[in-house]
Formats: sequence, C-alpha cells, structure tokens
Amino acid sequence: MSPVSLPIDCSGLLPSVARVAESLAASTGTRAVVLAGSRASTHGDASSDWDLTVYYRHSLDLAPLAAFGDVHAPGSWGRLMNGGAWLSVDGLAVDVMFRDLAVVEHWTAEALKGSYELDAILGYLAGLPTYVLTAELASGRTLAGELPAITAMPQALVAGAPPRWRFARDFSLEYARMHAARGNAVGATGQAAKAVLEEAHARLCTRGQWVLNEKRMVGAAGLEAAHALFTSPPHSASALAPWLDAVQQCLTE
Repeated sequence: MSPVSLPIDCSGLLPSVARVAESLAASTGTRAVVLAGSRASTHGDASSDWDLTVYYRHSLDLAPLAAFGDVHAPGSWGRLMNGGAWLSVDGLAVDVMFRDLAVVEHWTAEALKGSYELDAILGYLAGLPTYVLTAELASGRTLAGELPAITAMPQALVAGAPPRWRFARDFSLEYARMHAARGNAVGATGQAAKAVLEEAHARLCTRGQWVLNEKRMVGAAGLEAAHALFTSPPHSASALAPWLDAVQQCLTE
C-alpha cells in the first residue's frame, strides 16, 4: 500500500495537537482522522484532554505516531477499543484511539437494525455496547478523510435497546439481593451500581441520546437520587436489603 497523506483541517487545534493529527493523516492505512471526546462537544473546558481518533482500513503504519511516545498496536485493546496511545506532547495530554473502519461499518449496520452486543472492557461497569462505535461517528469532528454520515440514533435502536438494558438492570438487582442475603456488601453494592448504569443506558436510548462512555451517564439520565444513595452505602449486612429497596425505587419510578 502506497503512502497517502490526507488533506487535514487543523483549525481550532493547538499546534502540538495539530502535529499529532497531521502525523495520523499522513500514516499509511489512514482513512479519516477525527477530533473526538469533550473537545468535539460542548462539554470540553481548558482542563480537558485532546482526543484524536484515526480510522484505518486493513492495517496502519504506526511509525509516525510512535515518534511521539508509546503506541499500543491495533487489536491490543480488544475488538472495539482496538488500540491507541496516551501521549504527552509539549505538556498536553493527547489521547489517540485506533478504529478499524471495517469493524465500525459492521456494527453501525447492526445498530441501524437495532442490534448490538456488549463487550467487557476495562473501566466499564455495565459493559461497552457495540453501538458506541456508531455514537463516535455521530459525535466527532472529522479533520481529514470521510466517514459514514450518522447523526440521530436509529429508531430500531431507540425501540429495542431499552428493554434489553432493563432486563440486565433487573438481573443485576436480583444478584445484588443474593449478595445482600449472604452479607456480601461488595457484591451487593457492585451489582447495584451496575444496575444504575444499565437503567441510565435504557433512559438515554429511549431519548435517542448517544453516549460514548459511563462518565456522565447517571446525571444525564436524571438518576441523581440513585447516585446520592451511593455516597453513603450501608455499613452492615442488615442494612443492605432496605438500601437496595431504595436503589430499586429510584430506578423504576
């Protein structure tokens, strides 16, 4: 495959970030470079990291990016998160994420049909739904190349995802009660926290609201009352059952 340098629009990027973006656009295999995360939305502020996503097909030349720091090769972070790098460039935190375009296209086609799978990913309690790859397409700012045009959440997903998430929520609550009956506070509170995030997913899907991760989901879903219960979790086994009752009420009211 011959090297192809994509034209890139670095307007609004700091010079250090632009250098990384330009190196990605010039890498063999790159099909698009995207400004992602909070910097591409209204949630960013002066303290926010800079997130760049590179979409590639078949393979990706890592040498240009490796000049900035350690790189985790495609596939090393799993089938969805794929790989990337956590860089410090001139004192700025620049996170780079790799996305296999064929994988993105596959799961986007599934999302359009209302179908998805869940992956167990480090840092996620409820798991990572495969439609997050589609959410990324809808929320990023394309700097170079072209990507499938996605904006609104497909109606098939709006209709089909909430019941699945609520089945998972009820399952987690049931397991939380099983742990509580054995006096296992860690298991009970852990499963309860998972149930809160599953209900948050259900509510946000009902609204057709894309989410990229679990960081702001609880507040975005209007589950502040459930969040407040976790600021003072029970300290005794006897208190677990009534505490779980309160959590469940917040999730089902």
